[in-house]
Amino acid sequence: MNVYAAILEKKQQGKKQIAILIDPDKHQEHDFKVMAKRFQKLPIDYLFVGGSLLSYDLLDACLTAFKMETKFPLVIFPGSVMQVNRKADAILLLSLVSGRNADLLIGRHVEAVPYLKQAKIETLSTAYLLIESGKITTAQYISSTLPIPADKAEIASLTAQAAEMLGHKLIYLDAGSGALNSVPEEMIKLVRNNIQLPLIVGGGIRTAEQAKSKLIAGADLLVIGNILEQQPQLLQQMVDAVFNFNQSE
Repeated sequence: MNVYAAILEKKQQGKKQIAILIDPDKHQEHDFKVMAKRFQKLPIDYLFVGGSLLSYDLLDACLTAFKMETKFPLVIFPGSVMQVNRKADAILLLSLVSGRNADLLIGRHVEAVPYLKQAKIETLSTAYLLIESGKITTAQYISSTLPIPADKAEIASLTAQAAEMLGHKLIYLDAGSGALNSVPEEMIKLVRNNIQLPLIVGGGIRTAEQAKSKLIAGADLLVIGNILEQQPQLLQQMVDAVFNFNQSE
């Protein structure tokens, strides 16, 4: 399936979307099938799979389990060049436009080309903006970049606009895995008002109320991850928040 076309279609219909982010490193291999069976009954739009490290190389096992048990589009959220796998439907080709690390703006992408061509999966050119969240996140540490300050919405907006002009297909505002604070609604709203591209927001979203506030502010696609590993019972509430928002529109 064409993942980007699906994202665009739902955006044009005014429908909000939700992706569940699974970090294989935070689970055992036998967990994936159990999770997949639990997820398949929920109205989830996409499953993002990946992490900043993937020390135990469980990416393939994770993708295999979810591909067997669910019909959700599987999208790799890569933390390195090696996180490419043909079992996925697509990969977020992340360009860290909020930082000034040349390797993460274009360098690693050049290295990834042979793997991407071999895998033959859809590549989604994504402008990735790391937003300050109250602590040093894994993404910040690994990328060796400073996040955009949470109170500098104008910087985020201008950065997103520049990324759109450069031809990126998606804008991703991320507070990072394990964030203390989520991306502020004021920032989401300003970015939304100044771009036409689908807007992804993730990191630090811990309640259904927070999820709803991000949608109202202008997020098109919410990414929920770390909190579900800590409190899996919140999954239904998060999914319901998006479903109920769409029903009310």
